[in-house]
Amino acid sequence: MSDSLRARIEQYYATVPLLFADAEEFGPLRLFVRKEPGTPYYGGPSHAQPTTESAGNVTAADIARVRARQRELGVPEAFEWLAEAAPALRARIEAVGLPVAERPLMALDPHLSIPPQPLPDGVTIRVLTADDPALPAVLALPRLAFAAEGTAGGSAGRAELSAAAEEATADGTVESARPTIRAGHKTLIAALASDGTPLAVGHYHAANGTTEIGGVGTLPTARRQGLAAAVTAALAIHARDRGVHTVFLAYAEDSVAGIYRRLGFRAADVTLLIANQPARS
Repeated sequence: MSDSLRARIEQYYATVPLLFADAEEFGPLRLFVRKEPGTPYYGGPSHAQPTTESAGNVTAADIARVRARQRELGVPEAFEWLAEAAPALRARIEAVGLPVAERPLMALDPHLSIPPQPLPDGVTIRVLTADDPALPAVLALPRLAFAAEGTAGGSAGRAELSAAAEEATADGTVESARPTIRAGHKTLIAALASDGTPLAVGHYHAANGTTEIGGVGTLPTARRQGLAAAVTAALAIHARDRGVHTVFLAYAEDSVAGIYRRLGFRAADVTLLIANQPARS
C-alpha cells in the first residue's frame, strides 16, 4: 500500500467520528464522545484511538483513564486503531484484559470501473431516506447477519427480521439514525425483495474524499445469491458518483474477502485493530 493511501485512511479514522462525536484528549489517546444519544459511528460504541504523533507513548495509566471515562459515560471500554500506526499498543491493551481482533483492510483500485452486480429476479437496490418505511428492518438486519458469521445460509429469516425491526424501533435505534441520514452523513443502501423486505444492507460515511464501506450483511436465509456483492458495488458506485476517490473496507473472514476481491478490492497492507467492541463486517 502506498504511503499516501495509508495517510488517507489514517486521516479518515481520525476525522470521520467527529461528524457524530466530540473528541476528548487523554494524553496520547483521544476518546470520541457522542454528541447526541444514539449510535454516532458505524453503529458501534464510542471508542478511543491513539493520536498519530503520540502513538508510541501510550501507558497503562493512559488506558485506565480512558476506560474510567467510558464507564462514566456508560459506553463499552472500546479502542480502535491501525496496527501499523501504533505497533506497541496491542500488547498494552491486551495486558489490561481487553480482547483485540484483527480486521485487514482492502481498498478499491481507483482506476477500476466497478459495474452494478446482477440481482435475483424481483430484487432491487435502493438508497434509503430517513423516512423510508424499510428503515427499521434495514437497521435491524445486521443484528441477524453478524450473529451468524460466514457466508453459508442460516435459519434467521423474515419473521426474525420483523421482530428485530420492532426492537430497533423500541430501543431508539431508528430515531437516532434519522438525523444522521437526513444530514447526509450516513448513506444506507439495501437490496430489497419485491415485497419491500430488505435482504442485504450496507452503509458508508464519507469524509474528505475518502470512505469506508461498512455493515455489509445479508439476511441468513437470503445468502449465496450475490446480494452482498451487489450492495457493496452499489455503495462504491454511489460514493464515487459523489466525489469520493478512496474507497476501502475491513473484513473478518477470508470467505468474505473473496467477495470483495472479485469486485476489484485489493489488500491495503494495513490492519485495523478493534478492542472490546462488536466485530465489524
